[in-house]
Amino acid sequence: MDETSKNVPENDIKLPTGEKLVVSSSPHLSSPERTSKIMGRVLLALAFPAAAGIWYFGLRAAWVIFLTTVFCVAAEAVWCKLARKPVKATILDGSAAVTGVILALNLPPHVPFYVPLIGAVLAIWIGKQIFGGLGYNPFNPAVVARVGLLIALPAIMTTWPAPRGMNSGYPSFKEFKTSVDAVTCATPLSIAGTMPKSTDRYETSHFRKIDNVELIKKYALGCKGGCIGETCIPAIVFGAILLVCFNLINWRVPICYVGTVAIVTGVVNYFYPGVTPSPLFHLVTGGLMFAAVFMATDMVTCPITGTGCVIFAVGCGVITSVIRIWGNYPEGVSFAILFMNALVPLIDKASALRPFGHTAKPKEVAK
Repeated sequence: MDETSKNVPENDIKLPTGEKLVVSSSPHLSSPERTSKIMGRVLLALAFPAAAGIWYFGLRAAWVIFLTTVFCVAAEAVWCKLARKPVKATILDGSAAVTGVILALNLPPHVPFYVPLIGAVLAIWIGKQIFGGLGYNPFNPAVVARVGLLIALPAIMTTWPAPRGMNSGYPSFKEFKTSVDAVTCATPLSIAGTMPKSTDRYETSHFRKIDNVELIKKYALGCKGGCIGETCIPAIVFGAILLVCFNLINWRVPICYVGTVAIVTGVVNYFYPGVTPSPLFHLVTGGLMFAAVFMATDMVTCPITGTGCVIFAVGCGVITSVIRIWGNYPEGVSFAILFMNALVPLIDKASALRPFGHTAKPKEVAK
């Protein structure tokens, strides 16, 4: 109460009216952050794994990134035009470009040009706009596109060119001349998936050919077959640090996701070392690190509360581990994220915080 109202009788105090009284729905706090600014920072973080992928796979990887991004932006523009939505404003928010880069970094470096085109349509039209656009999609658009491409074009999506520095000394290296005169290789995870499993607890050398200290170091630095963005672990870590510093991702998701995979694979490897390689092998191979940082942390499809993020990440880790160890696919991150995205509404409901000042209703006494 101000000074002028102290001497006024209580019955004569009037509430503000007209322009002085604004009634609106929550939230009542505004932020200077804009979608375009947020997406620009995400693109900056994605520049680290993108640059590493171009270094290891050459300019063909840069071409795939460029094509996929352009196709995603074009698909967004076409949809907005057909749906009579504002085209310019939707494109300039940067969300389509981010989806394009993430999808490109989930593709093999030497895919034909029509693969990014199909992936862009799946990501923008099926994974995003069909639900209402940015903020309404229950599934990560890039994950939807990658799963669709993997199911529709398995041969193309599982052909990996050898990165810079790989030679015939690697167990996954094989000479195979393709139409682009490249040397292909197998990913460490695919080799582990095709090796016979042994339930003998005393079998300690089963995976030693692909799981040893020297190869683990090379895997972590990026000298392994795989998608464009999943090769170099330090580049992904730099991007993760940037996103955390910008407060764009919840740190619980990547930590709990990676930690769960390490625990599950570690337990299985400890009791049955002939069933799966060491947990360190699982952390530095495949798309686990990239997915944990750039895909599972999507602000739209990730739970809101900290507890929900932990539940979501642990679920992703368990499903990924199960698919990698016992599934038909060597990699399971995309399927795990897609499945857990569907459970996010339930997770949010189960982990909802109690409103400030809320008291439970007294139970009625039965007469």
